[in-house]
Amino acid sequence: MNKMKIKIFSLFAILALFASCTDLDDQVYSELLAEEYPENETQAQLITNNAYSQLQSHIDGGWWFAQEITSDLIVAPTRGSDWDDGGKWRALHTHTWDNNHEYVNNMWRNFYNGVTECNKAIEYLGDAEASKNAVAQMKVLRAYYYYLLIDNYGDVPYVTSFADAPAEPEKVSRATVFNNIIADIESVFNDLSGSSTSSVNQYTAYALLAKLYLNAEVFTGTAMWDKCEEYCDLIIAGPYSLESNRLGAFVTENQNSPENIFTVPYDEDNYQGFILHRRTLHYTNTATFNAKTTFWNGFCAQERLVELFEDADQRKAGLLLGQQYSSTGEMLVDTDAGNAPVIFTKEVPALRMDASYSSEEIRFSGARMVKFEIKSGVKDNLSNDLPIFRLADFKLMKAECELRKSGGSLASAKAEINDIRTIAGATIWDDADITLDNLLAERGREMWCEAHRRQDLIRFGKFTDSWWEKSPDTETNYLFPIPQWAIDSNANLN
Repeated sequence: MNKMKIKIFSLFAILALFASCTDLDDQVYSELLAEEYPENETQAQLITNNAYSQLQSHIDGGWWFAQEITSDLIVAPTRGSDWDDGGKWRALHTHTWDNNHEYVNNMWRNFYNGVTECNKAIEYLGDAEASKNAVAQMKVLRAYYYYLLIDNYGDVPYVTSFADAPAEPEKVSRATVFNNIIADIESVFNDLSGSSTSSVNQYTAYALLAKLYLNAEVFTGTAMWDKCEEYCDLIIAGPYSLESNRLGAFVTENQNSPENIFTVPYDEDNYQGFILHRRTLHYTNTATFNAKTTFWNGFCAQERLVELFEDADQRKAGLLLGQQYSSTGEMLVDTDAGNAPVIFTKEVPALRMDASYSSEEIRFSGARMVKFEIKSGVKDNLSNDLPIFRLADFKLMKAECELRKSGGSLASAKAEINDIRTIAGATIWDDADITLDNLLAERGREMWCEAHRRQDLIRFGKFTDSWWEKSPDTETNYLFPIPQWAIDSNANLN
């Protein structure tokens, strides 16, 4: 394996390692004293690994599902007796979840696990010179977890201590958390260093601030487009560039993509949790990719997503449509559907396809998602890194700021959008095309499958609209409810 991946060590393992390394010519120590560790930046970085490891849950732990399956572009339909799962996927699609929903529960747990690990690392690392960069990373990463919490849950407890954390913390306002985490990020700018996409650096901090300010009106009631654009400009002027292939940021070995700013460094063997290929591809597609695993024939695109793309748009290649073939060119057939040819259609006839639907409709409906490259010989887990922040997003965000702020430049917005569309092979936009509705559609083309859609729909005022198999709802569903299990253990969360 030629990828450098984060390796997760427990503090116990680190201390045990150092305790076992002795020199017979020197005094023998039975343990490494806490005040002597870390001795250098490399050791300090090891202390941060448990906090980073909480990002591993992003794809299959609930966050991705809550951002994409709740939207107008991707769906997890019930296919006969498959993919019912107690109705949890339909609840996300129809916005009828409650505070006992599996992924409502998981997100809360995973995000606060991240906060806790950051707090623990910050307190252990202390204020030694060797710890400065690592502590700064942990403060920005903690701010990222809190950004996810206020985005998904609104008012939440804000805890910045591990040793002195209250047993039953009280909720504080979303706006208060917003202001606190911005101050935290700004306080550590000068202590951040490095350029790895799998750990926090100055550009990660800029990106997080840009995202916070982009959604400031939702989070606080006050728009902050100028501040968002300020940080977008820093990123655009930074060391990043657009991939000449618009799917290049999602290939298997994408750790060196010039477009990616901050990623979750998934690995098929050592950093697992990326299994979207198994959730979307048809059983017989194992022959397409010479797979060393099985596929489950589930998730697919809604027809709306397919229709967003012009045929010449490179980004449409992220959707698998039509007759399916083996890696050697043989037409795939489904023996459990009467030897019918496996032909993916853009139409999905119903959110819940029962026995009244044909085998072909149940088993073949919907374009399948291959935006993230599926390599030949793919295993249970993908090795593609998941971009949390990448350049194209911030170019589109800058365009949005120009369209929304007073005195914004249409020409500037058009330039940023057309930079992406030109490379993609899509039709170049004229002034008349530069509208917020069209920009939302363009964000769909560019950012689909990357867990941005729910937030985008809320910011554009579209999340409560009706779409395929989903009725209009209310702004109550802009937020997920705090899990019942959390309320049961802390009455202050009511």
